[in-house]
Amino acid sequence: MSGAALGLEIVFVFFLALFLLHRYGDFKKQHRLVIIATLLAWYLCFLIVFILPLDVSTTIYNRCKLAVNSSPAESNGSYVTLAPSKQKCFKPWSYIPDGIMPIFWRVVYWTSQFLTWILLPFMQSYARSGGFSITGKIKTALIENAIYYGTYLLIFGAFLIYVAVNPNFNLQWNQLQTIGIAAANTWGLFLLVLLLGYGLVEIPRSHWNGAKRGYLLMKTYFKAAKLMTEKADAEENLEDIMEEVRKVSESIKYNHPLRKCVDTILKKCPTEYQERMGRNMDDYEDFDERQNSYPSEKSLAKLHKQVIYSVQRHRRTQVQWQILLEQAFYLEDVAKNESSATRQFVHTFHSQEPENKIIQYFYTPTVEWYWECLLRPWFYRVLAVVLATFSVIVVWSECTFFSTKPVLSLFAVFIQLAEKTYNYIYIEMACFLTIFFLSICVYSTVFRIRVFNYYYLASHHQTDAYSLLFSGMLFCRLTPPLCLNFLGLTHMDATISHKNTQPTAYTSIMGSMRVLSFIADGFYIYYPMLVVILCIATYFSLGTRCLNLLGFQQFMGDSEMTSDLIDEGKELIRREKRKRQRQEEGENRRREWKERYGKRDDSTRNRAVHTDQKESSFSETNANRPLSKYTRSNGRTERDRIELLQDAEPLDFNADSVNDDPLESDSGR
Repeated sequence: MSGAALGLEIVFVFFLALFLLHRYGDFKKQHRLVIIATLLAWYLCFLIVFILPLDVSTTIYNRCKLAVNSSPAESNGSYVTLAPSKQKCFKPWSYIPDGIMPIFWRVVYWTSQFLTWILLPFMQSYARSGGFSITGKIKTALIENAIYYGTYLLIFGAFLIYVAVNPNFNLQWNQLQTIGIAAANTWGLFLLVLLLGYGLVEIPRSHWNGAKRGYLLMKTYFKAAKLMTEKADAEENLEDIMEEVRKVSESIKYNHPLRKCVDTILKKCPTEYQERMGRNMDDYEDFDERQNSYPSEKSLAKLHKQVIYSVQRHRRTQVQWQILLEQAFYLEDVAKNESSATRQFVHTFHSQEPENKIIQYFYTPTVEWYWECLLRPWFYRVLAVVLATFSVIVVWSECTFFSTKPVLSLFAVFIQLAEKTYNYIYIEMACFLTIFFLSICVYSTVFRIRVFNYYYLASHHQTDAYSLLFSGMLFCRLTPPLCLNFLGLTHMDATISHKNTQPTAYTSIMGSMRVLSFIADGFYIYYPMLVVILCIATYFSLGTRCLNLLGFQQFMGDSEMTSDLIDEGKELIRREKRKRQRQEEGENRRREWKERYGKRDDSTRNRAVHTDQKESSFSETNANRPLSKYTRSNGRTERDRIELLQDAEPLDFNADSVNDDPLESDSGR
């Protein structure tokens, strides 16, 4: 089993990242480099979260071996004896041989840092560029990132000059590397605490509210009203952009040098607009530079960028509107079926997508009624209580993990108790649940957050390339400080525990943070305590209230604006419901008409076809008769067929009256 657990988790995490990326991205329409870069960023970050518990159990086993092999006289050396007595150390089932984990962490960490600080920002500008060639897009991306990269180079250059001039500093390459890692982790920890404080409260609360049927339905109505406004705005914006494209397409003719750029823009437009603009365009009209003023390539690149953005936004709002309608209809069905006496779930509309036969066999209407109307609310309440308990433990540990005597961090207490008995399975499960919960709180906030229309992760393949790359940047910047924070909560980091013990392989590549004592002993320890203030602010919805005061409509039960939007959304859902009901009634009437009169129509159609066949055979006979007179038959079958046709012909045969022109023969007959 040596190394097998590492290999299995590497494969499992890859498919997990691929599944999530397939849910949010679009493999068919988006650029392959965007998909590969985002997949690599997500994969590396998820891999760190899943592999770190194995590193902890392997480190505890190595500490046990050192403690057993060391004598009391050697206890003042590099490592101290952790076990109270020399007992046999049991190798964990997921033990990773020495030398593998440091190389693995070094490759994963530096690859993720290269992605987040160099490659992904460049690819963001490249993806949003409206250039018509690879060279043009690269040039635009370099210009946009000049300030971004120049700022880092300026800060780093100033720091190097200060170190070189000051004689009190004698920094080596390893120390400079540690300073760079500390700077990156400090930036990530600053953002980590903000996202963690929101997720620790919002995740349990969202599951608790998920058990309230009326709450979910009212919130869906509220979302419908907001989404309809955004949908109308996207349609209006698309119409304006398409009008500009039409004017440009009519002004730049087929033999203009920039016509290829216009054709590239037209390919990005929806199909109905392409057909409309194709009908109104005269490609045979030459252009005249003296009479018309033509746009430049730079303005066409800007228009190209606007077309890509407007089409993506329009498509996304259309898909989200259909998904929200299905959700609203389903919640209304749940509210209607709660008082059902038959205890069978009845849907107002049938599912448009074909359901799996296995799911239909087990998930019957009766099972669906018991789950949706009885069991699901209680399941969500129990899950919310469990998540709230985890949140309280995390907040307590974040405020007390710096205390080593006594140990107040509950996660450190659990790990140390398991370490005494060398229960590696319990250690790995406790570590995995802890870091997994922290990751859910942080990553779910990244998926939920929306920065106007510039960053928004939309499911059902509706996320644009810019948002995918930006999410990869956030994951790569948040994951290393998240793992360091987890190791501090469990006292596996020597900087926190103040013990001269063997560090984990992950902390060994970070270097000693003692180089920057004000960060190691100050910021890393006391800044996470701000999570308490952020949790309190999230619990009382201070951020939501501030956004509501600034004019950004947020769902608040005691707001008059919220009530108006709920009523508006309810009316929109009712209107769409009536529209779909009329469509289904029309389809049912057409189906009944076809079933009732279909056989009669088929018999009439068959008689008409039979009559046409007889007429066609009759005309073929008249056309082929003179040929049979002047040609010799090569077989008995052909001669028999001609004789049968002659017998069926009641008219007299006259070779002189046969005309070679079939049109004239038909008219004569």
